[in-house]
Amino acid sequence: MLSSVDVGLEAFSETHWKSLRYFNLYRCAVASLLLFALLLYPSAFPVLGLQQGLQHPRLLAALYLLTAAAAVLVAYRHRRHASMQLTASVLVDVLVITLLIHFGGGLGSGLGSMLLVTLAGAGLVGQGRLVLFYAALATLAILSEQSYRALQSDFAAVGFFNAGVFSSAFFAVAVLARLLARRVIANEALARQRGVDLRNQTLISQRVIEEMQDGVLVLSRDGRVKQSNPRAQQLLGLNGSNNFLLAQCSSELAQGFLAWSQGVSGEAVLARVPASGFDLRASFVPTETSERDVLAFLEDMGRLREQARQLKLAALGRLTANIAHEIRNPLSAISHAGELLREERRGEMHERLLRIVLDNAQRLDRIVSDVLQLGRRDRAYRELIDLREALPLFIEEYLVKEDLPADVLVLEFSGVARLCFDRSHLHQVLWNLLGNALSHSRRVAGSVRLVVRDGRGDGQVELHVIDDGEGVDEALREQIFEPFFTTRHRGTGLGLYIARELCEANGAQLELQGQRPGADFRILGRSVGCQ
Repeated sequence: MLSSVDVGLEAFSETHWKSLRYFNLYRCAVASLLLFALLLYPSAFPVLGLQQGLQHPRLLAALYLLTAAAAVLVAYRHRRHASMQLTASVLVDVLVITLLIHFGGGLGSGLGSMLLVTLAGAGLVGQGRLVLFYAALATLAILSEQSYRALQSDFAAVGFFNAGVFSSAFFAVAVLARLLARRVIANEALARQRGVDLRNQTLISQRVIEEMQDGVLVLSRDGRVKQSNPRAQQLLGLNGSNNFLLAQCSSELAQGFLAWSQGVSGEAVLARVPASGFDLRASFVPTETSERDVLAFLEDMGRLREQARQLKLAALGRLTANIAHEIRNPLSAISHAGELLREERRGEMHERLLRIVLDNAQRLDRIVSDVLQLGRRDRAYRELIDLREALPLFIEEYLVKEDLPADVLVLEFSGVARLCFDRSHLHQVLWNLLGNALSHSRRVAGSVRLVVRDGRGDGQVELHVIDDGEGVDEALREQIFEPFFTTRHRGTGLGLYIARELCEANGAQLELQGQRPGADFRILGRSVGCQ
């Protein structure tokens, strides 16, 4: 089992292993150059004594090359005991270079600087106190070589002085290299962690931008779209491409951006995009990037208006739900008192005033009933309704209650004529649509037509309510589905709104078709998917 010191020495990171491989490659390159130089250009190394016919340096260089190449292979193939591999490499270098110094005539040959490079590399790769061990080992080798030389020849103080200087340099280089390596490794670890944090933050930011309900654009100062999120591409009617001019999507948006860039206006821009049909509200925010890019935030005004409408209706629903029953109690008392007063005959003026009271009491009761219908949209129990069976029964009931001739309403069927819908909701929707159609029709034979046919999509069913009146004025087409909007004196303005809300609760759509003689309201539903 490894001791704590051994474990610490073996805690080599990938950076350490890479440095060790480079260190061994350097040793292999030096050994190769040394050997080939000794073989091809021996005259370049007179200090090694080759001119006197000594062959020891050549053999030593060959052995050095073999050990360096073996160290390279071991470092690549055997990723264990890194400190042991490094120590072995340093021992070989110290031994070889010391012998070369000896053959070359001492430190005066200039080969001592090779030990400095070796110790610097070992200091960058090694860990802990091993660096000092390497410096001490090189110092002992140099002092031993100088002592041996002094014993073999005359004592030279200059040689020992040079050995002392090199020994001091060994420790200085080793310690400085180790300190530099620690700083580099710490900075690399910090940079790696910062890179991970940045990548995580980038992924989160990208996900947030993709899921935003608002569109986000990155614009250059000349109005070119550089980046966009999926919502912006949807709002602008794009196909996923970037690097195009904003004016290609909307001239109004481009003019607003130009006015903002020139400082003419800092207000948000309202613009319509022809490609997508969206009405947008765009606001621009400068950035501190080197290219001074601009962020553009796009909001769908239709969605904002719908949210405002829903908030208003939610508040209205809470209010009416609380007071509806309280209003009905006094209304019932007023109606009952009016019926009792009707039995007394007190003149024409009395009858006219009493009729006004009763008519307005009935109107208030209808308003309360319509408002209470708003709470039914969340309780939809859809079923597959056979319109060929259900509509004739409904028409019969409607004609009786409204006291209408049988030929006023006409039914036309084609296709599957089956609709997934809550039965009570469909009853309420058709009652409201027929009431609206009859109020604007001529009330003659065939004035109101109910047409059932297949839709254009798979499984779609269309139910049309068509009248022969004057139709809906173009200026009022956007308002007819708003609550409490009515063109009739006695209308509540809730019939069409409630009909559309109930259709949406059942996964269907209610819309006014194109202008024609009369009005054509279409319910677009499905004949599949009932649950």
